[in-house]
Amino acid sequence: MRVSDFSFDLPDDLIAQQPAPERTASRLMVVSRHSDAPARHTRFAHLPEFLRPGDVLVVNRTRVIPARMFATRADGVKFEVFFLHAIDATRFSAWAKPGKKLRAGDVLEVEGGGRLLFRGRDAGVREAAFEVSGDTVDALLERSGHVPLPPYIQRTDVGADRERYQTVFARERGSVAAPTAGLHFDTVLLDTLRAGGVHVAEVTLHVGPGTFQPLFHDTVEENRLHAEPFAIDAATLREVAHAKREGRRVIAVGTTVTRTLEHAAREGWLDEPWQDRRGETSLFLYPGAEFLAVDALVTNFHLPRSSLLMLVCAFMGTERALAHYRDAIALGYRFFSYGDAMLIA
Repeated sequence: MRVSDFSFDLPDDLIAQQPAPERTASRLMVVSRHSDAPARHTRFAHLPEFLRPGDVLVVNRTRVIPARMFATRADGVKFEVFFLHAIDATRFSAWAKPGKKLRAGDVLEVEGGGRLLFRGRDAGVREAAFEVSGDTVDALLERSGHVPLPPYIQRTDVGADRERYQTVFARERGSVAAPTAGLHFDTVLLDTLRAGGVHVAEVTLHVGPGTFQPLFHDTVEENRLHAEPFAIDAATLREVAHAKREGRRVIAVGTTVTRTLEHAAREGWLDEPWQDRRGETSLFLYPGAEFLAVDALVTNFHLPRSSLLMLVCAFMGTERALAHYRDAIALGYRFFSYGDAMLIA
């Protein structure tokens, strides 16, 4: 398969630059996974109408880190420092721009307060090592970090993004991008789903910087995804296993949940005895993949030629998926992180 098989033309004005006024006010396209039945068009607030008692809705409880910092060296040169992962309480790895201008020992003053010491990088490695002066990494990020909005959002972050680029079930810090399908839920909607007999379960997958990277090889099968850390507890594995055994639907909220559950299924973790599991996954689901755990999917509209779009095509068929994408464009649906949603069931 060619990566170019997953291309489509998207007008710039359909790339959402702002979230919907309310989380559940985003539009929702409801489509069939296994047939060419016409799509239904509604609002996300109406999601409960399409779920049924006994469904298991699985969400990602990862929390986005304010990963982007702006800093200045004594000679006035400005840098962007994008946090990747902590080494310990005071040291971390990051991407830095313009990286070629940094020299080991450089001291950077961070906008918003804080000081960084550049330790250097290994030969041929893009990641740079920094040390925080007189502070902890976590404290510096919370005080001076910016929300890491994706590059296709053509604006600087504002205070409201700290809350809106975060799901209502976000608890475990670790992502540098939001699991965006979860952005459409609010607590009222979750309560309505539970009252209707829907079981809500949780996993954690921390979205890494690889989510912003394109696929570099023209042939789909030659590409590899960056490994991302995940955790899934015994209670969720038991809930999913019982649903599969009893013929109830498992509904993944987003591609991150899908990859976590499918990784677990491939490892045999849906079988007893259930226990807490954690690790890393680089599972790449593209057409031809078998889905062992997930029966339905809530997802946003994704970038052309991306691994996320390929997962959707694997889940419902490439022709069907791209046809619905063309319809979404014709009907003015909003795309990507702050855009609208699709339920594939």
